[in-house]
Amino acid sequence: MSLPTDDNILLSLVNTALRDGDALADFCARYSAEEEELVSRLARAGYVFDEEGNSFKRG
Repeated sequence: MSLPTDDNILLSLVNTALRDGDALADFCARYSAEEEELVSRLARAGYVFDEEGNSFKRG
């Protein structure tokens, strides 16, 4: 399965999976995505990964 090209949809998809209990590494494995690339892409969109909250938040 490929990741959405729209950053807002991607953010929603990732945060929903993380809220439902996935770890970021698990999400990346499911979508065959590189964790570093995903974090960088969302950072360019203005979001940072909050490890404590297990979600991406506006940076």
